Amino acid sequence: MRPPFEVYVNGVKQAPGDDYEIREGALVFDRPLQKEGKVAWWRWLIGAFGVGTYRRDDQVDVRYELAGRPQVAHALDIEPPGDAARPGGRISEPQNLRNSGHRG
Repeated sequence: MRPPFEVYVNGVKQAPGDDYEIREGALVFDRPLQKEGKVAWWRWLIGAFGVGTYRRDDQVDVRYELAGRPQVAHALDIEPPGDAARPGGRISEPQNLRNSGHRG
């Protein structure tokens, strides 16, 4: 990935250097990010009766341009942190950015 692009977490614009870095073609955040994952059958069942159970579900979006047209890579996959050198969440380069020429 290479600029220009904009990164949003849960709809809030993130600042490069302050909120995330680009390392080895991935966005690396300074804080842990989480995806809810698959909903268990019992949570789905009680949700059907109007009882909500909520877990943290971070959404990461990247806005970029391709051939002069704005594009958005929405709800990118989040990889868990691997070690102390990478304490926050990590977003691998999305396939549509790889194909757009936005590589770093």
